[in-house]
Amino acid sequence: MTIRKIAAALAAIALLLPAVRADEGMWLPMLISQRIEHMHEKGFTLGAEDIYSINQASLKDAVVLFGGGCTGEVVSPEGLLFTNHHCGYGQIQKHSSVEHDYLRDGFWALSREEELPNPGLSVKFLEYMQDVTAEVSSASDGQAAIDSLVTAAETAGKGLSASVEEFYYGNQYFLFVYKEFTDVRLVGAPPSSIGKFGGDTDNWMWPRHTGDFSIFRIYAGPDNEPAEYSEDNVPYRPKKYFRISTAGVQEGDFTFIYGFPGSTREYVTSDEVRYIGEISDPAKIALRTMRLEIMKKYMDSSQDLRIRYSSKYASVSNAWKKWQGEAGGIERNGTVAEKEAYEAGFAGWAAGTRYDGLLDRLDSLYKVLEPLNFAREYTYETALTVELPGFATAYCNAAEEDREELASDFYKDWWLPLDKECFIAVMGAYAENVPEKFRPAYFDSSMVRYGSIPAWADAVFGGDLSKGELTDAADDPAYAFRKAFADHYNNVLLPEYRRINGEITALYKDYMRGQMEFEPDKAFYPDANLTLRVAYGNVAGYAPADGVWYKPVSTLNGIMEKDNPDIFDYDVPQKLRELYATGLYDDVPVCFIATNHTSGGNSGSPVIDADGNLIGLNFDRVWEGTMSDIAFDPAFCRNICLDIRYLLFVMDKVCGAGALLNELEFAE
Repeated sequence: MTIRKIAAALAAIALLLPAVRADEGMWLPMLISQRIEHMHEKGFTLGAEDIYSINQASLKDAVVLFGGGCTGEVVSPEGLLFTNHHCGYGQIQKHSSVEHDYLRDGFWALSREEELPNPGLSVKFLEYMQDVTAEVSSASDGQAAIDSLVTAAETAGKGLSASVEEFYYGNQYFLFVYKEFTDVRLVGAPPSSIGKFGGDTDNWMWPRHTGDFSIFRIYAGPDNEPAEYSEDNVPYRPKKYFRISTAGVQEGDFTFIYGFPGSTREYVTSDEVRYIGEISDPAKIALRTMRLEIMKKYMDSSQDLRIRYSSKYASVSNAWKKWQGEAGGIERNGTVAEKEAYEAGFAGWAAGTRYDGLLDRLDSLYKVLEPLNFAREYTYETALTVELPGFATAYCNAAEEDREELASDFYKDWWLPLDKECFIAVMGAYAENVPEKFRPAYFDSSMVRYGSIPAWADAVFGGDLSKGELTDAADDPAYAFRKAFADHYNNVLLPEYRRINGEITALYKDYMRGQMEFEPDKAFYPDANLTLRVAYGNVAGYAPADGVWYKPVSTLNGIMEKDNPDIFDYDVPQKLRELYATGLYDDVPVCFIATNHTSGGNSGSPVIDADGNLIGLNFDRVWEGTMSDIAFDPAFCRNICLDIRYLLFVMDKVCGAGALLNELEFAE
């Protein structure tokens, strides 16, 4: 930041907030006693030990990291687990076929024997966390100290895994020790017309009417410890499980989320926010728009292709729409200008201290990083998204005994014309938008050789792999394509990006410490990094635009208003239409919104009431508030939750799986 920039921004310093805004924050459960008084003021009735304890069963013992990227919660003494439909989508898709289309029709195991195993799926319970800042910071070799802490933790018991995570850019370190269960079986899922109702049209939007849930069961060995899949395994007996409240929610009710938010960047400078909102997000949105349009065209052409590409489409579209809301929120809120104002105040305070000139050094590094980072991101979103070359590399790198299964899985869900058309689209954009200095020599030589992107595509998709012949995979043109771009990405772009970003991160360690000294009365919370957090707030509506007010609860009436058999995303099951026609279920609640601070990874998180009971499942954020990963705005940031009553209604009345209700415990 230049002196002129500082002077121009000084007038805006009055806009700065002196403390964490209402309901902002993702708090470490081990330290929740520091927030418990504020939680009590908002209506919470339990104590800090009820949330997190290593001496007794606590709510943390009913929460799991599901599959490495979502959250789930245990809801019965027999290991029954709720999470989102989109979190279990990959498993549901793998079990589906044209003959047994569990995506379309749903799936329910009517006995324990019918529950479906899911190789590769695991859940992790946090056993404990420990502040190890002193051990890491005082060691002559910090990484060696971390490795030693992890090894000691993992060898202390069966099924344990551990990691040491840094917080506040390396100003603090915590050891996290988990117990991991690898036998997790699918119990039930509603049809996608409920579990994905509204599809990509409603994704990130409010009002929402999606029954976003799926049900699994955790199995253990006879000793109740983690065990590989076996028919001899038995349902896991948890230390703690959630009671369910059907009392319902109203505006102002206390809520808290217990889950594993993935990534936030609340303390970055205006340079990074500007890059995200004005350069990175718009470019990635444009690329994914092309891919999604191509995928949808083929998926609409046949049920078979819809099944094959449903999970892939959902994966591509999720971030695509989130980035749109994020970029829009940054612009609407003037977040860049707000950051600049803050930095002006910080720079004035820092003059003559150890932090003097820190922001100028960061600004200089960002100027070097930005074009390199753009090329890195663009490569990742273009060349490295093409499926066939990706498979070629995975196949060649796989052990001989794993190749047959790998190939079977790939070809089952792949369609050559679709992949080839995506290749032509994204590589055309790559040619237009990535400067020559950031491209591999292979790209330019290939353009000379083939003369055009479509001709190049003919070559890449003309080898044996495209025909399912695997004998000479390393000689296939698809393999050559992937290798060239992956080598360039991994050996040229990524190392230089990491070098410069490492310098930025090192400066952020000082900047983070400086911010805490600059605002000594502010309650700072660490950025999300897929570790267990508590976020609390209240049920609340919001105003997305002038003259518009959204209520915080949606109902079955809204589903039936959207119902349209001619539109896949809005074609509800006939059983639901019949139930609605009775007039008995018009006001069945479906979803609600609250002010909890959430992020990716919070999908499937339990939404808990003031007494610690389960009232819903978190599954999304409103589109206008997706910039909360960078800057939380209490006027717009709302998390979207599935009302537990709709989950129970669908399970019992729509899907005929009411027997599972007998496993659940309900609050009085």
